[in-house]
Amino acid sequence: MNFGLSSEQQQLRAEIIAFAQSELNNRVRDRDHASEFDADAWRRCAKQGLMGLRMPQALGGGGKDTVTTVIALEALGYGCRDNGLTLAIPGQMWSIQEPLLAFGDSEQKKRFMPGLCDGSTPGAHAMTEPDNGSDAFACATTARREGDDYRLDGHKTMIGLAPVCGVALVFASTRPEHGQWGLSAFMVEAGTAGMHCQPASEKMGLRTAPLGDIVFRDCLVPAANRLGPEGAGQAIFNHSMDWERSFIFACHLGAMQAQLEAATQYASRRRQFGHAVADFQSVSNRLADMRLRLETCRLLLYKAAWLKDQGQAIPMHAALTKLHLGESLLASSLDAMRIHGGRGFMSEFEVERSVRDNAGGVIYSGTSDIQRQLIAKLLPVEQR
Repeated sequence: MNFGLSSEQQQLRAEIIAFAQSELNNRVRDRDHASEFDADAWRRCAKQGLMGLRMPQALGGGGKDTVTTVIALEALGYGCRDNGLTLAIPGQMWSIQEPLLAFGDSEQKKRFMPGLCDGSTPGAHAMTEPDNGSDAFACATTARREGDDYRLDGHKTMIGLAPVCGVALVFASTRPEHGQWGLSAFMVEAGTAGMHCQPASEKMGLRTAPLGDIVFRDCLVPAANRLGPEGAGQAIFNHSMDWERSFIFACHLGAMQAQLEAATQYASRRRQFGHAVADFQSVSNRLADMRLRLETCRLLLYKAAWLKDQGQAIPMHAALTKLHLGESLLASSLDAMRIHGGRGFMSEFEVERSVRDNAGGVIYSGTSDIQRQLIAKLLPVEQR
């Protein structure tokens, strides 16, 4: 592993930071209060090449390796204060584009990938249901074959970008009697008869990234939209989770860097009892912990990217990365709030928003408890 950035990577990082700082921070606080998705910012990010970073150039992407993609996303998070936007972009990249690239046939890739890369067709990953939660494969949504179509019936809940999506990767049971081995995956276009995308749900944080339900009632989907063979849903989902858990926080790593810089500057300026508050051990310890978390998170994230570029499946490292980054994001956000004192609690200073936004990191893409179970389960396999 080489920890130095190439001149190309350095230039890309600088360009994306400059783009994000100048183009993506308009009315963030107001949009957070209004739970408003910035569709224009989404399209600008796509025009900048962010959505297609790792996708092949022939499909409208940038053809970058995984390490370079992670560097670019970290730069985006450093420059952009809209944490909902910087979650939604990698969410689409890892949970929809990667499985489409791996399991889609040539026609499906040509049909769906360009719109995902150019921002015209936001993608939603529809697995979670009201009754399955962490037991992801307990899927009640069904897809029954009827000639050249499948008839989908079911209810997906808490789906990122569902209210604004142009296409959804939907998991449904084609053979319920086979349990998790009977799952299949479908690319379902918004507007398909019988597909009902519900309005965005209210939530604690990440309000600029809409989350909603999708209900399927007698929804006919062409068999040509099935991703992979029947019964491949489990493999497709596990593939997407390998990517998502590893890299869903790539942008937030950049936000952690900006958060630490802001907390350090504030602690150096703010004076109490005749001293900068940074001189007090309780404050300096928090700054040191924030720096340590940033470094360990970056090491885990970059190692995951390097392993992916070596062509490795990394379920253990993905779980370790998701667990540590999710917990670290929340812990450092709480430390930043405490360092800022009363200002950290007030909305006008925007520190409290990072606490609300990052609290979800211990839940989505598999809770921290689920990651610990996965790690413990994989330990004997790793030691063989």
